[in-house]
Amino acid sequence: MSRLLQGDVGAGKTLVALLAMLRAVEAGAQAAIMAPTEILARQHAKTFERLSPVPVAYLSSSVKGKARKQALLAIADGSAPLVVGTHALVQDSVQFADLGLAVIDEQHRFGVEQRLALVEKGHEADMLVMTATPIPRTLLLTRFGDMQTSRLEGKPAGRKPVRTSLHSLNALDDVLSGLSRALSKGAQIFWVCPLVSESEALDVAAAEARHAELTSYFGPIAGLAHGQQDSTVREEALQDFAQGKTRMLVATTVIEVGVDVPTATIMVIEHAERFGLAQLHQLRGRVGRGAAASYCLMLHEDALGQTARRRLSCLRETEDGFLIADEDFRLRGGGDVTGRRQSGLPDYRMASEILVDLLLNTAHAEAKHILPDTAPTKTPALPDSAEVLLTLFNKTDAARIFTGG
Repeated sequence: MSRLLQGDVGAGKTLVALLAMLRAVEAGAQAAIMAPTEILARQHAKTFERLSPVPVAYLSSSVKGKARKQALLAIADGSAPLVVGTHALVQDSVQFADLGLAVIDEQHRFGVEQRLALVEKGHEADMLVMTATPIPRTLLLTRFGDMQTSRLEGKPAGRKPVRTSLHSLNALDDVLSGLSRALSKGAQIFWVCPLVSESEALDVAAAEARHAELTSYFGPIAGLAHGQQDSTVREEALQDFAQGKTRMLVATTVIEVGVDVPTATIMVIEHAERFGLAQLHQLRGRVGRGAAASYCLMLHEDALGQTARRRLSCLRETEDGFLIADEDFRLRGGGDVTGRRQSGLPDYRMASEILVDLLLNTAHAEAKHILPDTAPTKTPALPDSAEVLLTLFNKTDAARIFTGG
């Protein structure tokens, strides 16, 4: 199996993944889920332990010493049927007894090789990738028929739309005045900056510098969270915000996934033009999780390029992750299905988009004659003609890369 599970933020992808993993365990195999951040991975491990009696092994870069040895042993001897972790799962030291299902959460945060590295820990393991906004390459694979798709189209009951607005950074004073009024009414606010420290390449406000400025403006009500902090310091900042000890959290994209604070109602994204559509959608999804009305303020430079303006307009007009992913596909291109590029326009165009769509079904039927009865997750033995064609285009690894999603 090679399948995409597409569902919006909060639609229940994690529960679906757990049920699929338990089916693999029932069949006598192991199942593993890989998350892009330790915050999200720990959240998954706690959820699995709460909902299922099946033993869970947790592994990340912060698990060291005796705890790491115990986790590696449980994974290797099969005493941990469910495995949860970060990129640490693809290290050479991690050996599975029998990995039957590999789940990639927030698929857009991983490269092709990273996804393949986990799948290849098992013998012809099935793969399930999950995201609210699939990368363009994955959408292209679904169009070609090389990856099946399941969609969760519902949202949690009672969830209200997040009102999204665009604001020039030149109007920052007006934005701060509005936030001050919201804070006086009890609001909690995320403020996201693109970088941790100053960069000559990107003219963006650093999270540390912005935190100091906001503390000067509002008083000592703001916490700070970024990826270069010690994990315990970062966790403390997140907990303080979740418990209401701080009213504002200044952060980088470390809060993009795995942070659930239902009382937070305002998301401010500084230099929103610097982010991709998927990131913006995920960040916006940090608010609107409670019963109160929620807002997302995207701050941007006055001088916006056509593509950046189109991205921001898309986010303002819709909260539908499916539509956002399609727009991302049109803006960035589908990448290279026989290579590792996850987005980008093709080097050459053989036909118009309309004609390509008409030809896809015929091409897929012809491909079945070349590769009969071959499961998508297997690397097939190719006929001589296909081998010659792939060699001619320097794509001899294509059959393997196809399985990376």
